[in-house]
Amino acid sequence: MTEKILILDFGSQYTQLIARAVREANVYCEIVPFNKPIEYSLSLKGVILSGSPFSVNDSNAPDVNVNWLASNVPVLGVCYGAQLTAKQFGGKVEKSNKREYGRAVLHLEKGEDPLLRNITPSSQVWMSHGDSILQLPEGFELLATTESIPVAAFKHKEDIAHKPLYGLQFHPEVYHSIEGKKILHNFLVNICGCKQDWTPAHFISDTVEALKKQIGDGQVVMAISGGVDSTVAATLISQAIGKNLHGIFVDNGVLRKNEFEKVLKTYKQLGLNVKGIDAKKRFYKKLKGKEDPEKKRKAIGKTFIEIFNDEAKHIKNVSFLGQGTIYPDVIESVSVHGPSVTIKSHHNVGGLPKKMHLELVEPLRYLFKDEVRKVGLELGIPEDMINRHPFPGPGLAIRILGEVTEEKVNLLQEADDIYIRALKKHHLYATVWQAGAILLPVRSVGVMGDERTYEFTVALRAVTSVDGMTADWAHLPYDFLANVSNEIINSVRGINRVVYDISSKPPATIEWE
Repeated sequence: MTEKILILDFGSQYTQLIARAVREANVYCEIVPFNKPIEYSLSLKGVILSGSPFSVNDSNAPDVNVNWLASNVPVLGVCYGAQLTAKQFGGKVEKSNKREYGRAVLHLEKGEDPLLRNITPSSQVWMSHGDSILQLPEGFELLATTESIPVAAFKHKEDIAHKPLYGLQFHPEVYHSIEGKKILHNFLVNICGCKQDWTPAHFISDTVEALKKQIGDGQVVMAISGGVDSTVAATLISQAIGKNLHGIFVDNGVLRKNEFEKVLKTYKQLGLNVKGIDAKKRFYKKLKGKEDPEKKRKAIGKTFIEIFNDEAKHIKNVSFLGQGTIYPDVIESVSVHGPSVTIKSHHNVGGLPKKMHLELVEPLRYLFKDEVRKVGLELGIPEDMINRHPFPGPGLAIRILGEVTEEKVNLLQEADDIYIRALKKHHLYATVWQAGAILLPVRSVGVMGDERTYEFTVALRAVTSVDGMTADWAHLPYDFLANVSNEIINSVRGINRVVYDISSKPPATIEWE
């Protein structure tokens, strides 16, 4: 029985960070909308109430019965969650004279409390709120203040009717709260009594057993891309059902250089039952004449579905569809103001479950990306596959601006290969979030020897990021860029100019299309 923490989401931009911090402490947790009914069981060890863009005094403010929660399990309210707790028990919560946002210094009133154990005096925390708790309810005690606010941390005094109930006016989950993760750790271990036994190995054994029960003797068909998520998901399913997993890996003509052959070789080494389909010519035909990025994406998506459907028909008695859906996709598909909506279309392979009437198998749906990588390494998947950069679904098609042709793909594959190999050789690959070359629809004049050239331009892109939501251009060394530029121009006939993209996201995007 896996112990669990529930995080009730009131719409905060930081809710996922709370979950990440809990998972880093080797405790399993789930994010659920505040209005979803809670099922109590012995595995539920505690509840965390998230922040929110709302004020607790708004007429339409999200609400949950904190008293009822705390009568069943330990509860920690964060920012809005703390204000909601104070208000419901009779405290005073009002709009601050000025909006409090940014760093603050914590002054401990009761540093010996289990929540604040081993927290240093004057610890830096991060505030982000418009309301303040001006007066605690009867039966509560103050644990910490800051120079700006009278109540930064508090607890309900021990009684028979309640489990431990705490509130923090600051955000312990964000990077700028220096000892915030230690405070969350204290809540999980000292207050909820969590064993911290949720590890990659634990996840694998639990998941394989669950997959065996779900699938039984059934047959699973799955599209595998060579990416981290689909590879890890397929390996888990394969450990549960062996050859009853039927993987389909399609070469859409816009993969990286030699990727089709390399990936198939790796899958063979992993013992996966995967069929490789060379469909390059079919995709090039569908892409002919298309310059608009969205039309290119749709052509690739539609063609892939047609090929996948054709192949799946040849597999007998298939009743399950495997997918590499991960937790951020699931979270994004759930609104705190209503029921779940469908997972983004590019994660459910363009609606294949509806067309094929198959039950979904999603072994990674409760993992974050970094957790998927850890599980992959535990499964023995090669490190270079696990730690590879994100690569767009439409592949090089959206890194070739304008019409995609086989000639242009070959040019870009060669340039991109030189760039990526150089990043790895100079130990720069792991320092950037994503890198790639973009073929521009621009020809320019050049000189090679005594000859005049009129060839394409390639833009190199490298960004640093934590999650891809925002990104800064990577400050790669000038000497490195000069050498890469020189090698591309000398080695790839058809490219005579290389530029480096120094745009950040926002306002630009990571990919050009």
